Amino acid sequence: QVQLVESGGGLVQAGGSLRLSCAASGRTFSSYAMGWFRQAPGKERKFVAAINWSGSVTYYGDSLKGRFTISRDNAKNTVYLQMNSLKPEDTAVYYCAVRAGGATWGPAMYDYWGQGTQVTVSS
Repeated sequence: QVQLVESGGGLVQAGGSLRLSCAASGRTFSSYAMGWFRQAPGKERKFVAAINWSGSVTYYGDSLKGRFTISRDNAKNTVYLQMNSLKPEDTAVYYCAVRAGGATWGPAMYDYWGQGTQVTVSS
């Protein structure tokens, strides 16, 4: 069992930045791939970014690379999502997830999920 707790969400103006954190506990964090997903009201959950166990491989959702950066600190059992140049369309609940395998973009491939943190970008 792995427990995930997201933090760092909030209200920000367009063009601003936020850094989300996801703290993991339970099993050996360093052997898991981590992902970030987001879900806006009335829409399906979408892939944002993923990182492999060592941090050497990262993937990003469409049009997010260059604005968003995923990273991890295995010593702190934490994965981060740095979000810059935020836009109103980035407004969503952001979830982190973990899987015992390589980094991937399919939400069904992830084993455990956090409760989510709200990000609201005002225009």
